Amino acid sequence: MGDGVESIKLEALTLSEGIRQAPVCIIVLGMAGSGKTTFTRSLIQHAQEKFNPYVVNLDPACREVPYAAHVDIRDTVNYREVMKQYQLGPNGGIVTALNMFTTKMAQFAELVRRAGERGHKWCVIDTPGQIEVFTWSASGSIITEGLATMFPTIVVYVMDVQRSVCPTTFMSNMLYACSILYKTRLPFLVALNKIDLQDCSFVLDWMTDFEAFQEAQEEEQSFVSNLTRTMSLTLDTFYENLSTCGVSAKTGVGYAQLLTKILDCVAEYERDYKPVYEKKLQERLAQNAAGPKPVDHVEEDGVAVPLGLGLQDPPPNSGNSVFLMAPGLVPQAAENEEEEDMEEDAKGTAEDQNFHSFVQNHLTAQQSKRDKLQQEQSQP
Repeated sequence: MGDGVESIKLEALTLSEGIRQAPVCIIVLGMAGSGKTTFTRSLIQHAQEKFNPYVVNLDPACREVPYAAHVDIRDTVNYREVMKQYQLGPNGGIVTALNMFTTKMAQFAELVRRAGERGHKWCVIDTPGQIEVFTWSASGSIITEGLATMFPTIVVYVMDVQRSVCPTTFMSNMLYACSILYKTRLPFLVALNKIDLQDCSFVLDWMTDFEAFQEAQEEEQSFVSNLTRTMSLTLDTFYENLSTCGVSAKTGVGYAQLLTKILDCVAEYERDYKPVYEKKLQERLAQNAAGPKPVDHVEEDGVAVPLGLGLQDPPPNSGNSVFLMAPGLVPQAAENEEEEDMEEDAKGTAEDQNFHSFVQNHLTAQQSKRDKLQQEQSQP
């Protein structure tokens, strides 16, 4: 490929070829704490030999990832610098970082396409821990639909089985899964994670047997249980075609079945979703060929709210603030930034030690209470 990445245009990737056969894009979503990143690492390990995954990390706020990423958003956008320059909070910084990344969507798609030509059959994409930041943002839609119009794409929703023992929490997960399914309009697979800690058979029972879920619901007396009971009736149709698989990201149990389920979802994309996205692709290319349409009317009333630097202005001393770069070519941080990192790391270490001490003291106190109770019960 003689052309540079910067010269690539989106139309050049799809006009003559349509949707390619490889790589298959697997977008991993999940609630915070569901074990999504660990699940991604295990998926990469189990699929390495047969599918040679191309790995993408789209979480700009994480410090480290337990896998080697071919494309890392942290090499593209400095998350902390975005927060500082544009005076944003954590979630706003993640959204803005994703928005900046999508300005290079054509180049990113070309990297994925070249990966498919080099023999990568899968492209595994890890998303931010704040699931709503990706699923309900414009950048998340651009990335999802952009990939789906060029490559076979599926969504894997990671669900924490241990936290879903409560019927209300289970229903919250199912409602979120349902909303993502209908928003993305892609093959959808629910990975029931952490089965090494909690068997997932109860989840399957609640999905297939309405009365079993109602019996579990009767044990709860909270006000929200009435809403949960009503919603369970509505989701019966959703459960009928929902593909699920129990896995343990920690031990690797269930990943053989998971790989089979993923292949079934790929076949579903080819059968049911590919014609829809091919039609959408042709419509998009026709609109681009016709050129932009003039705006009929622009509202002139309104008062601008000052928010520091404008997003159209590049931050000072930042150079090219959005770029795609291999991890080994990332510029080294300045000395003052290194000092700030060292201070934050020291502060974080102290907080971790205090937290562990608190937990240990709590466990010791609980054990003392249990020992005392056993002694009292053993006495005649």
